[in-house]
Amino acid sequence: MNVITLFFYLFSGVLIASAVMVVSSRNPVHAVLFLILAFVNAAGLFLLMGAEFLAMILIVVYVGAVAVLFLFVVMMLDVDFAELRQGFLQYLPIGAVISAIFFIELALVVGTWQLAPEALALRKAAAAAPVDAMNARALGRVLYTEYVYFFQAAGLILLVAMIGAIVLTLRERHGVRRQDVMRQNARGKADAMSVVTVQPGQGVTVQGVKRKDAAGQEV
Repeated sequence: MNVITLFFYLFSGVLIASAVMVVSSRNPVHAVLFLILAFVNAAGLFLLMGAEFLAMILIVVYVGAVAVLFLFVVMMLDVDFAELRQGFLQYLPIGAVISAIFFIELALVVGTWQLAPEALALRKAAAAAPVDAMNARALGRVLYTEYVYFFQAAGLILLVAMIGAIVLTLRERHGVRRQDVMRQNARGKADAMSVVTVQPGQGVTVQGVKRKDAAGQEV
């Protein structure tokens, strides 16, 4: 057994154990932490396969953004998980049927697949980028040459979806005081402050607000 095979079994074992703990943990914070561990081990498997770009994306995007976002949302929101689990038993038969169908399909795929002898030759012949190139360079060459229009269209769709989500969540509420930066920057010294000569024992009225003197009388 060489070093690559040893690391493959190590990453695979930890990944499977972490995935099982994600769905079986009672504490949601522990589930998110096990999910981060599963992502890290999956990135290690991608490195063993030579897909260093996918490993980097898995760490930066999923671990650095998605999983941490899940963790902060779970920790900050006061979610009553006992109330959420109340209707678990009524959906148990449907879940059991779906799980049985999934495992049957998985068993058929694992038991019947086989690798065609000409698959490797076809991969080398139809590759849009050199096979011996680095993974990130090969993906960039394919995306920005063969699929550049599809890549730009996907980016435009994601931009429109992001703008739509912002517009849908932005709601104007009446009675809420908001900050007007342009108005604050346009204020001068005469608008922000005033000098008033106050007589002893007398109050001051500023912008229609009545003040009281030392005796408690409005002036």
